[in-house]
Parts: sequence; structure tokens; C-alpha cells
Amino acid sequence: MVSARYLFDQLFREEWRLHARLFGGWRFAAFPAFLALLAAGTATFFAMAGSETETLLAGLHVVVALVGLQVGSIGLVGRDALGDLLGDVTLLVYSARTLPVSERRLLAVFVAKDVLYYALLFIAPLVVGITPLVVLGGLSVELLPRLLASAWLAFAFGVGVSLLFVGLATKSRLLAALAGLAVVAGVAVRPAAVVAVTPFGLYTDPSAVRLVGSLALPVVAATVGVSLFEFDRAGQTRTTRNQFHRLTALFGTRDEQGLLAKSLLDVARSSGSLWKVLLSQGLVFGVVAVLLGYLPDILVGVQPSPGLTLGSVLALGAFTTYNWLCQYDDTAFFGTYPIDLAAVFEAKLRAFLLLAIPAGGFYLALGGVVFGPSSILVGAAVYVPVSVYVFGVTAYVAGLRPTELLFDTPVFMLFSGAMMAVLLPLVVLAVAYPLAPGRISLGATLLAAAAGLFGLVGYRRAGPKWTERARTGDL
Repeated sequence: MVSARYLFDQLFREEWRLHARLFGGWRFAAFPAFLALLAAGTATFFAMAGSETETLLAGLHVVVALVGLQVGSIGLVGRDALGDLLGDVTLLVYSARTLPVSERRLLAVFVAKDVLYYALLFIAPLVVGITPLVVLGGLSVELLPRLLASAWLAFAFGVGVSLLFVGLATKSRLLAALAGLAVVAGVAVRPAAVVAVTPFGLYTDPSAVRLVGSLALPVVAATVGVSLFEFDRAGQTRTTRNQFHRLTALFGTRDEQGLLAKSLLDVARSSGSLWKVLLSQGLVFGVVAVLLGYLPDILVGVQPSPGLTLGSVLALGAFTTYNWLCQYDDTAFFGTYPIDLAAVFEAKLRAFLLLAIPAGGFYLALGGVVFGPSSILVGAAVYVPVSVYVFGVTAYVAGLRPTELLFDTPVFMLFSGAMMAVLLPLVVLAVAYPLAPGRISLGATLLAAAAGLFGLVGYRRAGPKWTERARTGDL
């Protein structure tokens, strides 16, 4: 039997070598430094805007917990990966059938490796980037080690919770939904009690009991999630109707090559199916709703516009939809067929709109129920064009490999700068909204429309750019 320690060491080395070879050693090694600079700039901006230090630190814990949720979602793709459905790939995580190790053991070690790897790659640089608050926000230097520990635990908390829900979902989607509703109800009824058992509660009010809880909760959640996880078996017989034919018939001449149908089926037939689009946006909505509901003085003592805030953040969250639409594609794959890459990106855009717009619209409508309909209309007006902007920027800078290329430091810098250029002004407008609702709504709508047009330009140029790079071998 292959030992867990050996697997962990090899998986960790494999992860680093994979990224280093993809982007070149220095391009990937510079990634943590850029994250620290980005966090420092963000902390400085909000501190100078009048934000409370405790609020910014709460936001840091929310961000790292969300990163943990994303990393923990390996469970959603793990069923495909362990079934070797990703093509001609020989990564260790796919080797349960060729190594003397169980799938469950391999998945557990893989997740443990990810927790440490991304804690060093993401979380530590983000905490280092908070240091301007020592000068601008009165943060004590002595508290930085505690902040780093609680941030790491918040990341592990997100990973554990994500694995728990994925494990439940592989047993029963109804059970997972009921568990999710129970968590939402707990946050709504006793938010202070929920926060108290999280690592942020440990940071604000450290005690032995909270330390034990913060350590035990992610471990227990991850252990239960992995133990519940159901793997697809290679010999399992499955049948399905010819949905590709039905979709191409439905789309008709608008999808003559079947690219739109393929993109939709790639998401629908992967683990989590189309529900993961709604789930990922639901996580974003839940975090923003809690912040709007229980931290009304996030910036300068006024209540930000719920609609404008939700519309902007949900649009950024639509990046995950683009990621899933491209999870099985790359430029080389389409290069073997008489297919223009411009047509591929057109199909991706149509599929993106079919998936992302209804999901965002659902949560905007839910936001209207929770916060009232007064400002939700401006949120809806902002959501669609900013989502198109996110699509266009991602397609242009990352092509059909958004997950891989966004680990390339220069590409990530370009992507982050483009997102900040639109999202930061929208955040400022959301905060200032109560001062002049009519004029700010108009300004936000015009800004979003301009961003949407810019996104369309990026989308139009993505096909020719990546076609030329494929011809020159610069991929």
C-alpha cells in the first residue's frame, strides 16, 4: 500500500512542477508577491475610504473561506477526474486504478495537499498584504500571527464545508439542500452564534474552546464529506438519451456545428450538472446578503445599495460559469477540426448567457424579496453588461484555459486590473447610492453599459488572438 506521506509529497511536487512548467518558473513564483501587492492596495483603498479595520478583517476571512469553498469543490470534479474523463491526462489524482491505493484515500490526500499548497500560495500573501492596516487602521503588529492562523483556519473551514456538502450531494441532493437551508436559517436567526464557531470568532475573541472548535470543525466536516463521497465506477452501465441531437435540432441554424450544444452538455454531464451554476452563485449571494444584512456600515456609515452591490458581485462570480464551459476544451482540441475559434467563442458566449443570466436573475429577484425592490432594478441593469464584460475579458486574456492561465502572474495581473477598473467604481457608487439614487443609478448603468461594450470587443478579438497564437505555437 502506498503511504499517505509519500502520496502527499509526490502530489505537492507535481502541483508545483505543473504550474512552473506551464508558465515558467518566475512567472508562477511571482504570483504570491502580486497577490500580496493586490491585497495591500485593496486594504489601503478601503482604509482611506473610512472602513473599520474589523470589517476589513472580516472581509479577509470571508474571501479566504470562499477560496476554500472553491478548492473543496474538487469533489464536484473529482468524480470525473478519478474516472479519467478529462482525456489523455496522467496526473496522480487519476491513478487510483493503477496504484495500490484506494480512491477515497487518494482523494483525502489530494485535498490535504491542496489545503497546504493554497494556504501558502494564496492565504499567506493575502495576510501579508493586510499590513498597511498597521499604519492606516491601527492594527497591532502582535496580532498578525493570530490573523494568519485564523485566516488559514478559515480557508480550511471553507474546504471542509464544501467537501461536506459535495459528499452529501453524492448521496442525496435533497439531503444536501436541506443541510444548506439549515445553515442559511442558522445564519439568519443567530448570526452571532454562527460567527462565534468560525475562525473569525477565534480571531476576535480567542479562547481554548474556540481554538478546539476552529480546528475540529473543518477536520470533521472534511472527514465526513470524504467518507460519504460516492465515486463513479468504471464498470458501471449508464444510458442517456441523445440530448445532443435534441439540442442541435432546437437551436437549428444558430448552432450548425453543434458547438453551443456541446458547451451546454459539457456542463450538464459533468458532476454537479447545471445545478453547480446556481450553487456557486448562491454562495456569492449568501455572503453578500449576510454582509448587507448584518454589516450595514461597511464603508462610510451608510447602507450600500443592495441591488447595485449584488449585481456587481454576482457578475464577477459568473467567471466560474465561463470556467466550467471551458473545462474540457483547449485550442489544440479544436485545431484538429475544421472549426474557426471565433465560432467557438461565439458558442461559449451564447452558452454563458443561457446559464449565467438566469442564475443571476434568480438571486437578484431573491434579493428583491429580502431587501426590497427599490434598488434591485439597477442591479439587474448592471448585472448583464458586467457579466458580458467578465466574459470578454476572460476570453481575451485566458482563452479556453481560464483556470490554468490565471495562475500565470502577468495574465492574472491583466485580469485583476481589468476587473478592478470596473468593480471598484461600482462599489463606490453602491456606497454613495443613498446620497443621490437617481443620478447614481444612471451613472452605474452607463458605466456597466460601457463595460459591456468593452467586453464585446474583447470577445470579438479573442478568436483571432488565440488562432494566431495557435499558429505560432505560443500557447
